[in-house]
Amino acid sequence: MGERLALDVPISHDLAFMRDLVHCFAMEAGMTEHRAGLLVMAVNEIVTNVLEHAGGTGTLRACGDERGVTVHVTDDAGTLTTEHLQRVPGPVATRGMGLWLVRQVCDEVWLDHPGGRTHLRLSMFFEDPATSSADRLSDELR
Repeated sequence: MGERLALDVPISHDLAFMRDLVHCFAMEAGMTEHRAGLLVMAVNEIVTNVLEHAGGTGTLRACGDERGVTVHVTDDAGTLTTEHLQRVPGPVATRGMGLWLVRQVCDEVWLDHPGGRTHLRLSMFFEDPATSSADRLSDELR
């Protein structure tokens, strides 16, 4: 891939719009429909969390390269923790499954807090790696 594709938008309460943006971006970058759908699902969960738990404002940035698509979601609240990401929902849970789902479908998930803000980075490769979800977690989440 020559020039890197890029997307940079404020998080919106219009989740359908956010999903469409990410889907179009992933497809334009060269992702398969299935992998793009997984990325859209993960981003929808993260954006929903920003809207519900982090004051409702933030930024979604995405870039594509020869490996796949990486999405950066930031918010000013800075409240998302590693413990939140590592939490496994119970067998009868009806809420609280979004972050677990993100970890299951994304190839890489990183969390940091630059300047007290939350920065979550999700990567989805063009090719489905043959590793388990536990192997895909960055050292920061172990």
